[in-house]
Amino acid sequence: MSLSIFAAFWAVSFLFVITPGADWAYAISAGLVGRVVMPAVAGLLIGHLLATLIVAAGVGGLVASNPIALSVLTVAGAAYLLWLGVNMLVHPSTPRAGEAQASGSWTRWTFKGACVSGLNPKVFLLFLALLPQFTDPTASWPVPMQIIALGLLHALSCGVIYLLVGFGSRAVLQARPVAAQAVSRLSGAIMIMIAVLLLIDQILR
Repeated sequence: MSLSIFAAFWAVSFLFVITPGADWAYAISAGLVGRVVMPAVAGLLIGHLLATLIVAAGVGGLVASNPIALSVLTVAGAAYLLWLGVNMLVHPSTPRAGEAQASGSWTRWTFKGACVSGLNPKVFLLFLALLPQFTDPTASWPVPMQIIALGLLHALSCGVIYLLVGFGSRAVLQARPVAAQAVSRLSGAIMIMIAVLLLIDQILR
């Protein structure tokens, strides 16, 4: 693969990464809770890497062409985002200085992050539509390896931006509990809105 292909993919990928969505909302919620930004972002990246591996293995095309499988993925992802969003609205997070986190919470935040990105059908379909377009069948690398390399580049961009969003939200809002609660509720509302749009799109098909 040429460097120009990597650069072109990174430019397109980066535009998607910096667009606020469910991943941003989850990173912000982790920043407001406390020292769980790293595991939360790690979970989000795990979800993206799983989607990359699915596409690279060729399973992505089979799922995308199977209406029932795609519907199940969409409904499951929407339901999970809805559940998270409602919880954030009902129990908004506020950062507290010196807050100690239970060791088990790191595992929960990693798992929840993997579900947020891994169950998002928009991420899966984006990878399915985007990654193969930047591969070169004549290159010395096999196409699946090219897809994995592009997916890793995308995950790197995600990691940098999501960490900035998570830690930035805590730094900015730590001394502003009222604003922090408002941002937490806004993040929950964004998750609910994305979930509702996914369900509406599924119903109208």
